[in-house]
Amino acid sequence: MLPIVLDVRGKCAVVVGGGAVGARKLAALLDAGAAVRVIDPRPLPDLPPGAVYVAEAYRAEHLDGAALAFACATPQVNEQVVADARAFGVWVCSATDPAGGDFALPAVVRRGDFALAVSTGGAAPALARRVREKLEAEFDESFAEWVSVLAEVRRDVLATVGDEARRRELLDGFASWEWLARLRADGAEAVLKAMRALL
Repeated sequence: MLPIVLDVRGKCAVVVGGGAVGARKLAALLDAGAAVRVIDPRPLPDLPPGAVYVAEAYRAEHLDGAALAFACATPQVNEQVVADARAFGVWVCSATDPAGGDFALPAVVRRGDFALAVSTGGAAPALARRVREKLEAEFDESFAEWVSVLAEVRRDVLATVGDEARRRELLDGFASWEWLARLRADGAEAVLKAMRALL
């Protein structure tokens, strides 16, 4: 497995099956900004806004224009979705046969642009979830602020510091835990101001 962070903003993702597993994949895709098409012949009254619902039994044509597909239906339907996705050149994740698909979604802790992903390659999703729950307590919302401050100061460093070694030294130093402690104590604006003073 190759862990990657994939930008799916505006890309079409198809979720076949609107049950509990499909709903989790749908929520993750919508949070990531994907354009999601949900295929399920059953009524789905609790579908969140932003998804296109196709109330039909799955057909290969439902994958037209898709960048990703999630097979979250019965094992038989999922097997067909995987086969069709491969024929269409679409990456596919199978809920019933993770090894049969191209990828598995990790359990994720999100704090703004800061993300921690935990994966067992689909072998033990419950373990990945438990590790994520443990990490959620340790990595609080201040990480979102810290990443935002670091992104801003990085732009400043790249624009104003010509020496590559000095740039690297500054950026590495700003990512030290002491700055996070300072941010928690003094706030993001004070930390950004202190970092800029070092330029």
